[in-house]
Amino acid sequence: MAFPRSSGILLHPTSLPSPFGVGDIGPVAYQFIDFLKNSAQQLWQVLPLGPTGFGNSPYLSYSAFAGNPLLISLELLKEDELLTDEDLANLPKFPHHIVNFDAVKPFKDKLFQKACKVFKENATSEQEKEFNHFCSRSNYWLDDYAIFIALKEALNGESWNQWDEDIARRKQEALHKWGEKLAEPIYYHKFLQFQFFKQWGKLKQYANEQGIQLFGDLAIYVAHDSADVWSHPEIFSLDGETGEASLMAGVPPDYFSATGQLWGNPVYNWERLQQEGFHWWIQRVESLLGYLDLIRIDHFRGLESYWGVAQGETTAINGRWIEAPGDAFFSLLNEKLGTLPIIAEDLGIITPEVEALRDKYGFPGMKILHFAFDSGPDNPYLPYNYSSANWVVYTGTHDNDTTVGWFNRRTLQEQARVTRYLGCTSDYGIHWDLIRLAMSCVANQAIFPLQDILGLGSEAKMNMPGEAEGNWAWRFQPGMLTEEIAERLKFFTETYGRQPRNQ
Repeated sequence: MAFPRSSGILLHPTSLPSPFGVGDIGPVAYQFIDFLKNSAQQLWQVLPLGPTGFGNSPYLSYSAFAGNPLLISLELLKEDELLTDEDLANLPKFPHHIVNFDAVKPFKDKLFQKACKVFKENATSEQEKEFNHFCSRSNYWLDDYAIFIALKEALNGESWNQWDEDIARRKQEALHKWGEKLAEPIYYHKFLQFQFFKQWGKLKQYANEQGIQLFGDLAIYVAHDSADVWSHPEIFSLDGETGEASLMAGVPPDYFSATGQLWGNPVYNWERLQQEGFHWWIQRVESLLGYLDLIRIDHFRGLESYWGVAQGETTAINGRWIEAPGDAFFSLLNEKLGTLPIIAEDLGIITPEVEALRDKYGFPGMKILHFAFDSGPDNPYLPYNYSSANWVVYTGTHDNDTTVGWFNRRTLQEQARVTRYLGCTSDYGIHWDLIRLAMSCVANQAIFPLQDILGLGSEAKMNMPGEAEGNWAWRFQPGMLTEEIAERLKFFTETYGRQPRNQ
């Protein structure tokens, strides 16, 4: 579909300031939307919003449908009289610049448990009706998710394929027994999802009223240890005896890693999915469209062909490309849901077949300016080589270094390539020079990580691909989003015609 000329900021909600150790979707998220509006932005891009497991990666979620409870605002729970002022007093001393996930999770869980108890005991008939309605309309994923998380907690965090065979294979008698035994925690996890989507829905409404669209991420794969794989093993490539992934997802050696990236997720059983009319995938996209305005499909190329790595391999080097029925899927998706606001993450090894699939359905691809300066004049990331306006241009993404960090790590000769292309540089710093370059190019949409807006160095990286731990923790601090930054961002936005049309 056609996208208007616009710009915006990439910032995961966990990176927002908060006295509670992690950013959330409470008052500070509304303040960030106000900043976006005041600086003439129209897009807020976030990473996947699902509940995270080991390593806290948004791309390894326990569910393709659920929301991350850590994002639930304690302040909004207090406004709903589920918590008190006293509950939010005498807070632990959390670090301001990063998320200490190990400390935040038990802290918030304790307060969530109290809020759930108050809700269960004191909810009005209208509140109970709202909760039951949410559970009913979400039951196609919520029931499985709630019992899955309750089971993991009861079984010391073990992966589902390590559970007793009867419950690992979802035999009805075992499901009934555990459902009765874990009725209370199952209710609790449904309550958390109710609160997440209630709070997110109000945030989205506010954002849309301010002219801001929420731009989300669909991680192509789900974690092996997830409610999705446990409840739908037939649509994944699993070892029939052990339940482990028989074919693992990843990518071959590339810009980010000499040995490729072995993600470990099971790849899909696309033959079975196609036989079922891609039902699970269509439900997934439809669910995301219920709370997002635009969707970026991460690793889009995996819907044309995917890198499959056999069980037992320790790197992604010895994988192979296997064809996926992406054309049949998108054809049916369009038939069921109409023309969709989808952006294709088409980075890495992209073939003419992947480009043809992207272009057939009119999906914008991505252009990364950090990739533009290390080859010849035909480099496809150089702005004058953009074949049309149907692109989303970034300075960098969550997988890149910040622009300041990227530039400082370049040799003097490599830096000169950048400044020579720019022609002239400003007094604002290299980050604003690249922002200006992105703003001025033909691409319909321009997105900047907040770290680049703030001019931060490598210490503010969100993710280091290939590293299992130490990622996803960066946060900005109160006071960083100054009026001066808002005015400068607005100036460049208006100079290059990316402001809202009513301005």
